[in-house]
Amino acid sequence: MALHTWLIYLAAAIGLSLSPGPNGLLALTHGALHGRRMTLWTIFGGSFGFVAVIALSMFGIGALLQTSLVWLTVLKWLGGAYLVWLGIQVWRAPALGVELMALSSERGGWSLFRQGALSAMTNPKGILFFAAFLPQFIDPARSLVMQFLIMAGTFAGIEVITEFVIASTAHRIRPWLERSGKRFNQACGGIFIAIGAALPLRA
Repeated sequence: MALHTWLIYLAAAIGLSLSPGPNGLLALTHGALHGRRMTLWTIFGGSFGFVAVIALSMFGIGALLQTSLVWLTVLKWLGGAYLVWLGIQVWRAPALGVELMALSSERGGWSLFRQGALSAMTNPKGILFFAAFLPQFIDPARSLVMQFLIMAGTFAGIEVITEFVIASTAHRIRPWLERSGKRFNQACGGIFIAIGAALPLRA
């Protein structure tokens, strides 16, 4: 994977990881309920789920590219349009309000891991997002397996760091999100719109 492509992917992945989503909210909630150490199970479960979704998206795209490279261009433009649409939805979304569920019993580590993984793997928006997002960075001339390892490893690493920070500062982040959540959504929506508009134009 070319260094400049990876740097663009890194910036886009950081923007994606910082945007509102079910796994970030789950890390925030579990951080407030269970503490940051126990929430590591949730975070690693979510990262595992994202790696599985990335694998499904990338190798599905790779199989399609074996049929015709024209599909890569089609996927880029369709993906770009979807990212713009998603950015508009995020921009218009109301401020994130966090409602903590009542803690009825202590959850085990594997229960938290499973909840994080299922949150990532069963979110249809996440699957659609990666199907739109990844073709912008795939180079058909290079090894798909190596690109998968780099992209999945990069995203999983960013996700672990971001969600651990969120879980560690859960009590301080919650009031800020409730107060400034609308502006935060607009900033994240703007990032998605810019990525969707610009990336399909890359050579």
